[in-house]
Amino acid sequence: MFDWMVWTTPVAVFFSCVALMLIGMTVWEIKSPTTLRKGWLPLRTTRGDRLFIGLLAAAYLNLAFVGLGGRMVAWFQLEAEPSVWISFVASMLVLALILRKG
Repeated sequence: MFDWMVWTTPVAVFFSCVALMLIGMTVWEIKSPTTLRKGWLPLRTTRGDRLFIGLLAAAYLNLAFVGLGGRMVAWFQLEAEPSVWISFVASMLVLALILRKG
């Protein structure tokens, strides 16, 4: 059924983290309902809003990194394309920043 997908280890880890975050946020919301608050994002958001915005930002960051990986070899005179683990860590840091300060 999923033969058409490229399930590499970083992809599996990324989607596992997303699933765990959704489960964790659901439990957190049941235990402690959220309220609107204003962070540095230009609108008042709930935890779920910030999670959604953060997941979008993480996905776009990963896509940009993968899309520019070949060009990074030429730009930075690398021997091989940079590891996707770099974009994974960067995207998780961006997601954490948006969840915390957004």
